[in-house]
Amino acid sequence: MKKVLLALLIFQLTISYITAQENNNEIELEEVELISSPRIEILNSENSINILTISKEEIKKSTATNVSELLQQVAGLDIRRRGVEGMQADLYIRGGSFDQTLLLIDGIKVEDPQTGHHTMNMTLPLSAIEKIEIIKGAASRLYGQNAFTGAVNIITKKNIENNISLGLSAGSFNQKKASLTLQKEFEKSDLLINYSRKQSEGYRYNTDYENDEFFIKSNFKIKNQNISAIGAFNERKFGANGFYASPEAIDQYEETQASLIGFSTTFNKDKLKIKPKLYWKRNQDMYVYLRQDPSVYRNMHISNKLGAELNMVLNNRLGMLGLGIDISNTKLSSNNLGQRDRTMVHVFAEQQMMFFDDKLDVTPGLAITYFSDKDNLQSSTSENEDNLPKIYPGIDFGYKIKEEIRLFSNVGYTFRIPTYTDLFYSSPTTIGNENLSYEKALTLELGMKYRKENFNLNFSLYRRDASNIIDYVKNNVDDPWQANNIRKIITNGLELNIGYKFYFNSSNEHQINIGFSNINDDLKETQFNFSRYALNSLKNHITATYMFEINEKISSSLVLKNAERINEKNYTVIDFKTSYKFNKFAISILLNNILDTEYSETNLVPMPGFNSLAALQYSF
Repeated sequence: MKKVLLALLIFQLTISYITAQENNNEIELEEVELISSPRIEILNSENSINILTISKEEIKKSTATNVSELLQQVAGLDIRRRGVEGMQADLYIRGGSFDQTLLLIDGIKVEDPQTGHHTMNMTLPLSAIEKIEIIKGAASRLYGQNAFTGAVNIITKKNIENNISLGLSAGSFNQKKASLTLQKEFEKSDLLINYSRKQSEGYRYNTDYENDEFFIKSNFKIKNQNISAIGAFNERKFGANGFYASPEAIDQYEETQASLIGFSTTFNKDKLKIKPKLYWKRNQDMYVYLRQDPSVYRNMHISNKLGAELNMVLNNRLGMLGLGIDISNTKLSSNNLGQRDRTMVHVFAEQQMMFFDDKLDVTPGLAITYFSDKDNLQSSTSENEDNLPKIYPGIDFGYKIKEEIRLFSNVGYTFRIPTYTDLFYSSPTTIGNENLSYEKALTLELGMKYRKENFNLNFSLYRRDASNIIDYVKNNVDDPWQANNIRKIITNGLELNIGYKFYFNSSNEHQINIGFSNINDDLKETQFNFSRYALNSLKNHITATYMFEINEKISSSLVLKNAERINEKNYTVIDFKTSYKFNKFAISILLNNILDTEYSETNLVPMPGFNSLAALQYSF
């Protein structure tokens, strides 16, 4: 596998060198603003935090058919899937757990207080996405406690045009998909509606699925004020063979529903920008241990979250001031976790300051979070500490050496409170712990950004000194998993991302992206022999993507992923996609895992071997 990996990387680099010598055309890379971020809006190249962006052009050319597959192509992101089509997938950033990462849609937080397993339930069709911003490192100062190790912000399509498209696809495991997208412009508004249905018999026993997705977005005016509204609904029904319990538990079954409604707008007045949001998020999860006999063991959880945000950016003599407040109420009804009610208030402030002819920027910030159910949250340091809001400061530094070279550094505190599953869950194999402490960490990062014409490079070193980390652990094989604070984990990491664009024959665009991440987890003072989550990080992760156009009608992409987990052998997966456009039709063929690699991403659930998918799309 290593030889294959090396050969492909050498091949791609050789091609890029040869073609670069043949053609000197240069491409100016697009500057990207943090459109939906609550923080100060700065061009990505001038930002002093680690942000990667997947553009809509890259999404179109990608081999991915869903958000989970797309994020897998980014080094430093660990998407641990169970089966195909992302029926159940967990999001990890920089070795953190799935409970320590935050997913946002247009800046709206879609986390669930029950468990981070539901994070990826609320994803959107790729056709509705403008871009995806990936914030690596602690983002709690901006977004609150769930962004312990990072956040992913999905930004929906901005420009809606008059168009109707119909898509059909079929492939291995009797996969079938149908989708319909309607885009319509009106005099003072526009509308985008997408519906898709997916189903499959599954790639092994009890891995069948049915998935219905609905998404709507509208931009309209009320008294000359622009307002954006989004709505989304995702229902998944799937066999969960070995997904959560032991590999021997092959008859598990799950049904989930995720719903979202959100409204946002922006007020501009002189040097002040005000961005309010109002949203409602609902999640429903029904799990049964025996599909044929739900009465043996069944869980039903329903959560409802109502939230409002108000973010402001003020230009001043020092630079820019960012202020924000986020208030939400979440109610959980569960036959296993009980009836829960939580009100959360999150406030943040940061001030960007510029020095030395705008070469040096310094951005200190502070965030405060309050939880109404703090009495359920224990503290390992002091009983009085639980009665106080959580306070976590941070500071970012950036220095522009040249127009194309920028150094950046940041340091900050972050924390995470236990989920309700961590605290109260009970089953024959898994037990919660009402005495859990909240997680906390000090994070540091130093990096460099290089950007010149058709080439960009992002390099960073980071360290996370975390304590009271929550994991499900046990000492004996036959013991149930129990949530515990496993004391302290020091994580050191390195990340490198390289992007290069060039033309071949003056018109056909080629793009190469290569990413590498290395994580070293140093677990301190633990007496547990087995860990379910915290000790299974991607030690080494390599991603390589080559997207190219043969002519104006034919384009292809090749994606390579090489992963090595702690105490597990490394594996390499290669996917390939080619597309052909003619008139109003588009045909694509996708080949997944063309090396037929045997591998597992989580919980010993085997992933599919070689499989294929053919798709046809017609635009009216």
